[in-house]
Amino acid sequence: MDWMYFLELAVNGALAGLMYALVAMGIVLIYKSSSVPNLAQGALTMLGPYLVLAFAGKTGMSVWAAIPLAVVSMFAIGVAIERVALRRLAGRPVVMILMMTLGVDIFLRATALTIWGGSGRNMPLGISDSPLFVGPLLVNRAYAIGAGVTVVLFGVFMFFFRTRTGLVLRAIADDYTASWSVGISVERGVALSWALSAVAATAAGVLWGSVQTVDQSLSLLLLKGITVGVLGGLDSIGGALLAGLLLGILENVASGYLDPLLGGGTRELVVAAVLILTIMIRPHGLFGRQDIERI
Repeated sequence: MDWMYFLELAVNGALAGLMYALVAMGIVLIYKSSSVPNLAQGALTMLGPYLVLAFAGKTGMSVWAAIPLAVVSMFAIGVAIERVALRRLAGRPVVMILMMTLGVDIFLRATALTIWGGSGRNMPLGISDSPLFVGPLLVNRAYAIGAGVTVVLFGVFMFFFRTRTGLVLRAIADDYTASWSVGISVERGVALSWALSAVAATAAGVLWGSVQTVDQSLSLLLLKGITVGVLGGLDSIGGALLAGLLLGILENVASGYLDPLLGGGTRELVVAAVLILTIMIRPHGLFGRQDIERI
């Protein structure tokens, strides 16, 4: 075995996996604060970079200057999704809320396709213009920068859930009725979780848009995000970080060795297998909380 080749695949896979974890972060944020499975995260990840490019094109500012405007807009969109689509479903069966988030995903993707079309657009951040060597290893510079951003944001969100507001969101997730009874504004808490999820999606979308192009395919990152979230535990931010590392390494190493033999498609196969096996063997994930109800 060429150990240098294996190490290069593992390192780049780990960095890409951290960027998958950034997509999963939005899913975990909403589940951790409201116990709602979010299937709209892929569309939010796609919409964020589209808004960045739209602001940059309309105002003539640089892409970097347009990112804060997109973040503020996505924060507002997250609040609007909760108020318009989800607030009236409070207390309804989870499957209804799940279908609503799927409907939001389809609506956002169709809206983006109508406004911006289906052609890919470049995200000129300038973070992948030159190769990065760490000793003899060739590392994808965009993956390295994206992984660094992910670690910083994970630290911010882990700190957030230790604050008073974060504890309130966790209380809402545990029991809506009890939270209402002690005067907690459940609606505001859930809206905040959707807003933060949209912000995380914007960061993920911009970073992935610089690696590939900004188009409808960014919404397909939902599958990677769900797999990472389920593997790490849907209510564990740290678990999502570790799960992203594991999934990234596994799929990159597998594709590096098996794609030349099988003709491609190994990445998708690995992701699907990890998701199915996790649900079958450990449905609450590596670090998720296992709730046992006594009947």
